[in-house]
Amino acid sequence: MTADESDVRVLRGPDGTMPALGFGTWALRDDAGRRAVLCALETGYRHVDTAEMYGNEKPVGDALRRSDVPREDVFLVTKVSQDHLDASGVRHALRGSLDRLQTDYVDLLLIHWPSTTGVPLAETLGTMAELRAEGRVRHVGVSNFTVALLEEAQRVSPVPIFCNQVEYHPYLSQQPVLECCRAGGILLVAYCPLARGRVFQDTVLQEIGQGHGKTAGQVTLRWLLQQPGVGAIPRSGSAEHIHENFDVFDFELSEEEMQRIFELHHGERYIGGSAAPEWDT
Repeated sequence: MTADESDVRVLRGPDGTMPALGFGTWALRDDAGRRAVLCALETGYRHVDTAEMYGNEKPVGDALRRSDVPREDVFLVTKVSQDHLDASGVRHALRGSLDRLQTDYVDLLLIHWPSTTGVPLAETLGTMAELRAEGRVRHVGVSNFTVALLEEAQRVSPVPIFCNQVEYHPYLSQQPVLECCRAGGILLVAYCPLARGRVFQDTVLQEIGQGHGKTAGQVTLRWLLQQPGVGAIPRSGSAEHIHENFDVFDFELSEEEMQRIFELHHGERYIGGSAAPEWDT
């Protein structure tokens, strides 16, 4: 399925909108993080993603303050760590995040990983809803949630679940989660969208890119953005790649090209470990 430029630039969630293409900041710390976020904002990104556990909220906040882009024009996302999901932990974590980010609110607060210590999901989401009512959070969402967890979140959350942020790239189909998100009006945001750089060596993606004068990475990001309700947060510390990743709004993939990329799926997952739930297949 294809979309025109206006469709792929903005995602419409259950209770608001978000720039579809965001800037991921995992592992970008200190001065490198500041420079990268400033470069992203200068390039045109208006969606910046960070997390408590990344250890880089301070440089992200520094960049936001140094930038000429008004704070209200940036969709700022952070995440609560897995060990802070009880009511007091969520509140404490957000206070720390807001201090480091040097702002009085975030546009989207996510549960980074599902609890492994038995904290009820209703407790976490209920507290996040309270923070939203207090004006410190604009939207509430989740990350790394399976279909079962996402369905539970929708049942127990007092406010709409805005998005589910998951690993998604040409080698990992997220069809069950994507169908669940669409059924509930929830957005899906793809992290690790370039499969840790593997897409750049893919002959199918290279061939499609040659037909559009684009790189395999740009083709991959366009493939994600052309899917209804899907966004992406590529990360790079290189100014060249930051610009390149943003340059995906002046071409469109055909239905045949989209399908060729879907057929690359073979269940390859890069992110997981002890924090991960039992993934959908």
